Amino acid sequence: MGQNGAVLRKCRGRPQIRSDEETRTLIVEAAAEEFQANGYAAATMSAVAQRAGISTKTMYRLIPCKADLFKSVIETRIARFMLDFDLKALDNYELEKAVEYILLAFGSLTLNKETIALVRLVISESDRFPELAATFHQVAVVQTTGAIAKWLEVQRERGRLKFDDVHAAVAALRGMMTMDLQRTAMLSLSEVPTPEEIVKHARFCAKLFVSGCRA
Repeated sequence: MGQNGAVLRKCRGRPQIRSDEETRTLIVEAAAEEFQANGYAAATMSAVAQRAGISTKTMYRLIPCKADLFKSVIETRIARFMLDFDLKALDNYELEKAVEYILLAFGSLTLNKETIALVRLVISESDRFPELAATFHQVAVVQTTGAIAKWLEVQRERGRLKFDDVHAAVAALRGMMTMDLQRTAMLSLSEVPTPEEIVKHARFCAKLFVSGCRA
């Protein structure tokens, strides 16, 4: 009986086996918290490892430097948008509703506290760390712009929308949806929009854009 009890206690004390992918997810979440709390310059790999509850050895094995950490944080946020941005699914929507769907996904990505905090970080520390701005632009701006531009080009080829420059069209869409709302929130002149406000604004911008660009 005593021997069985000892075996049970030993089994209970064994750490659970966690995959590298799960551990990497913990690291990226901890890095996002650390960057938001202390900024990029003050954040350390050891502090992120401590937040994630892992050893620094594991940390460096999975993500070797702070620049890669920051890139991983941005990539994780953009991946959520790209999952929502299903080009085939959009074919099932009426044109204005499809644009609204795109803007809702984009607004949900950009008009929340975490993204706004990251944009603040990039702006405030890019003079000292220009790679932050380069990473943010390449991973966040280029990818989201490319996805929206691809869909708009398809609609133009199908004769549903009419515009001269696809990149100007994407810029107009992005600006209408986020510029003022994100800027005032960044300057603490307004609260971050609620999900309901984002939905309402996406609907308004979609109607305005399609009215101006419908073929």
